[in-house]
Amino acid sequence: MAKETTKNVSKDETKSVDKNDGKKPHVSDKTVSDETRAKKEKKSNLNVKLFNRWSSDIEVKDIGLKRYLNLDARIVPKSAGRYQKKKFHKSKMHIVERLALKLMVPGHSGKRHKISSGYNTPGFMKCLTIIEKAFEILENKTKKNPVEVFVRALENAAVREEVTSYQVGAIIARKAVITSPQRRIDKALRYFAQATYQKCHGKKTSAVQALADELLKAYNNSNESLAIREKERLEREAAGAR
Repeated sequence: MAKETTKNVSKDETKSVDKNDGKKPHVSDKTVSDETRAKKEKKSNLNVKLFNRWSSDIEVKDIGLKRYLNLDARIVPKSAGRYQKKKFHKSKMHIVERLALKLMVPGHSGKRHKISSGYNTPGFMKCLTIIEKAFEILENKTKKNPVEVFVRALENAAVREEVTSYQVGAIIARKAVITSPQRRIDKALRYFAQATYQKCHGKKTSAVQALADELLKAYNNSNESLAIREKERLEREAAGAR
């Protein structure tokens, strides 16, 4: 009898082992989030600074943008296209890297876009150099961490409402809609890039000074900023379309 019981136990054990072969153990979302949080804390404890100068440990006050505004500790924010194959994974990219990519292709803001719509700026590392020098100007003028100034400017310039068009019979109607968080960041970065391009292209103003001025005006929530003006214009249109 003892031999039979041992045989049965061994068979059950082998069956359970066979069932688990080739399958990953189930890990709950809570444990994954705890692990990622621990990794981020470990990286921040290493005192990794952006451009080896400024801390990226900034609190995002706008709750809607918090999930989509990546401020992980990086010395050089360059992901080399790691997130380009999956939709909406650009939010995992460092926000300074996203600004550099927008500066490379500012895009058109009117009917004439023969020059502005294509790749018309220097390489990625040159754009990072422009951002670094603009951050130096912001630091000298505000006496604050320029990464924080940039984040506050982004929060101020992020549009909340827009207008969309839809067809009702033979009529095109307009309706106010709430802008998604990722689109809010996209549009604010686009306006920063377009303002920089418009102020320095064919003019004596350098790209560094143009970017620093735009970010500083957006940080102060001034109407002299192109991003703030466009945000207010879109929100006025949305208010009139209700």
